[in-house]
Amino acid sequence: MTPDELAEELDRVGYLPDAGVTTAAFLALRMHRPLFCEGEPGTGKTSLALALAQALSLPLIRLQCHEGIDASQALYDWDFPRQLLHLRALEASSEGVLDADAAEASLYTRRFLLARPLLRALEEAPCVLLVDEVDRADDEFEAFLLEVLDSNAVTIPELGEIRALVPPVVVLTSNRTREVHDALKRRCLYHWVEHPDLAREVAIIRRRLPGVSERLAEQVAAAVGRLRELDLLKPPGVAESLDWARALQALGKSELDAETAAVTLGAVLKYREDATRAVASGVLG
Repeated sequence: MTPDELAEELDRVGYLPDAGVTTAAFLALRMHRPLFCEGEPGTGKTSLALALAQALSLPLIRLQCHEGIDASQALYDWDFPRQLLHLRALEASSEGVLDADAAEASLYTRRFLLARPLLRALEEAPCVLLVDEVDRADDEFEAFLLEVLDSNAVTIPELGEIRALVPPVVVLTSNRTREVHDALKRRCLYHWVEHPDLAREVAIIRRRLPGVSERLAEQVAAAVGRLRELDLLKPPGVAESLDWARALQALGKSELDAETAAVTLGAVLKYREDATRAVASGVLG
């Protein structure tokens, strides 16, 4: 597969990539390296992983990072309630005579293992593993993740090593709420994902919402572009452009005027301060 062929496949599943995104994704596939996508929220980082899974006809496994996430939530855990029921069943069937070592060994078998996203990705590969918003996790989790990505294997003390027969296609995303350590970035190919330009954003709106006229799509994309130039708490992403276009479509609007923009601003801006600033700036027309 060439970069142009990958772009065609991504386009086929509804993702309209630019040359930079296509090249980064192609190199990640060809070089078997994780792809680290960083950028403002709503620029299409998560959508890229979803589209890659569809374009490559691979299952998608998603690990959503959050503050305080640890290995048991990302890798595996033991099903303690089922283990307890199993132990009680053994006690009942043994009529009070129970081999402690055998009972303990029976508790730590595959039937009681809860595979979390990282372990599932290693076992079910080939697949696309999306590690979403890795910047929300802490330093310790980054170090753990780096170890897994380096070896494509994990060791479960009770079961031994589990290694991926085929390395998963890994996409990591970051909204840059904090700096991710260089050690993790060096393991990956890096790409900064920009907001789409006007023409590409119009194309995305028309692709996702075929019922929206080209004129309305252009007006929405242009208005969102002007909003992004303001000093907002949360600049709108492509998802907000689509929501705004859907709202206008639901109201039966064929054009975006200043009055309609003001009353539908909640579809595109999510903070009162941002809405106040947008109206005061005059960018809505």
